[in-house]
Amino acid sequence: MSRSPDAPFLSVVIPAYNEEQRLPPTLSRIQEYLRAQSYDYEIIVVDNGSTDATAETARRAGVTVLREPTRGKGAAVRTGMLAARGAFILFSDADLSTPIEEVEKLMAALDGGADVAIASRGLRESKLPVRQPWYRELVGRVGNLLVRMVAVRGIADTQCGFKLYPRQVARRLFGLQRLPGIAFDMEVLFLAQRLGLRIAEIPVTWRDSPDTRFNRVKESLGAVRDLVRIRANWFLGRYAG
Repeated sequence: MSRSPDAPFLSVVIPAYNEEQRLPPTLSRIQEYLRAQSYDYEIIVVDNGSTDATAETARRAGVTVLREPTRGKGAAVRTGMLAARGAFILFSDADLSTPIEEVEKLMAALDGGADVAIASRGLRESKLPVRQPWYRELVGRVGNLLVRMVAVRGIADTQCGFKLYPRQVARRLFGLQRLPGIAFDMEVLFLAQRLGLRIAEIPVTWRDSPDTRFNRVKESLGAVRDLVRIRANWFLGRYAG
């Protein structure tokens, strides 16, 4: 992939809502890892309307801070992905449940010919040393079944917050994205499949973070509604562009 000489090799985009407590260790770990690499990088934290010191905390860590006033994880990720300058752009959750080192597996998948590489908790080879409570896993499995039936076929885990895109692919997909909430992952992967892009689902190590920022059941019900919106948007030609 060709890139501008002043652009970094890797951008890491982290959406954040009231994350002043979790951001310091997450940013420290990511920076420690990236400083040991041979390539240049940037880290972008997108403050999604936080009421705490999330933005100030990120700035003290020396990373780029953007603000996205529209509430919703999807809105924050879209802002970061479209602003990122890297040849490759990694989206990572603020809790770093998937260790930053796993980006190497995703990068290898892109090097092997994939257009999008996504981390997965749902494959046999995935390692989950700290699992979610049983009821959250149940909701997740039911939700993933619905996703496979309605929108994104053949993907065991659409919602893991650790995905890697080449910059051109990211700009194409996130430029079409319309949903601001957690269903954005399903929407972007739906679009990738409809556009004929190759998605590599990669087993990773993943540890549950009990300090979640959303109500799993409530948000999952909302995501079911959004599945219908995704199909309707496609049928009505609203993703043209």
